[in-house]
Amino acid sequence: MQSGRRTPAALLAVVYAVSGALCWVGAAAPMDDATPVGLLQVLGAVGLAAGTGLAVAGARARPWVLHVAVTLLSVLVGLLAWRSATAVGVVGLGPAMIAVGLYAAHFLSPPAARWHAALVVVAGSAGAWAAAPSGFLAAWLAVAVSVAVLTEAQVRLAERLRTAAGTDPLTGVANRRAWEEHAAQHLSRAARSGEFLSFAILDLDDFKGVNDRNGHRAGDDLLRSLTASWSRRLRRADLLGRYGGDEFVLCLPATDEAAAHELLGQLDHADSATWTAGVAVARPGDDLTAVLARADEQLYRRKRSGRTG
Repeated sequence: MQSGRRTPAALLAVVYAVSGALCWVGAAAPMDDATPVGLLQVLGAVGLAAGTGLAVAGARARPWVLHVAVTLLSVLVGLLAWRSATAVGVVGLGPAMIAVGLYAAHFLSPPAARWHAALVVVAGSAGAWAAAPSGFLAAWLAVAVSVAVLTEAQVRLAERLRTAAGTDPLTGVANRRAWEEHAAQHLSRAARSGEFLSFAILDLDDFKGVNDRNGHRAGDDLLRSLTASWSRRLRRADLLGRYGGDEFVLCLPATDEAAAHELLGQLDHADSATWTAGVAVARPGDDLTAVLARADEQLYRRKRSGRTG
């Protein structure tokens, strides 16, 4: 699940509410004598009720709830296509299908988005095939292709945006926001499982001197080189982030304090630059602020004592 916690549910609530209102408009002003007025009235009530529920749930809506809600939209599109009285009514469901694909592409994972796009096309096509009107094959194919193409385009755009939003542009490691988000997830998981979880804060020594003597470009080059060297030596599960300036943070799953210091010793040989680190192991009841505060305390004790690495 992507974006702010409340936004996905809020936007899906709007989609449901607008869809429900449009169903009621269609029931009040039917396009044809055979228009399923009763069905439109029921679907209008369903849309408004679901929209209200999602709006009230907000950030509390679990990911599976959103998946179910998006799946239900696809089923309802298929039902409306099946019961449509005119070809225009069938093809007119195209915007709703595109909305499902774009929503899933923006807020859900790429595999889930593609699955939902395929589902809405299949459900809509099955309903269109079973519908009484005919003669809209070319228009329907255009709708189906549009859903697939626009969903895939949004999936790729959303991936690029997520990468840019969570990456430090200078070093390529996680930025502070992204690192804290993933570190908090590791902390919650460790609290449930009871496994060790260590955090480290790494602060470069005399970085200001490097900038003053050689210029900021040399400082930037040093940060890029150092993080690249660290990244090559870290394990796949380890999470490195830039916390600001010349300060970096590490989240080390399944690692006690002794193993964390051993890993930092390996990183110390990765580059000629000198730095100082503080380590803290997560304790029961810790939040991210508490455990990082302990790591920061150790860091500054080591700084004052003149110990580096």
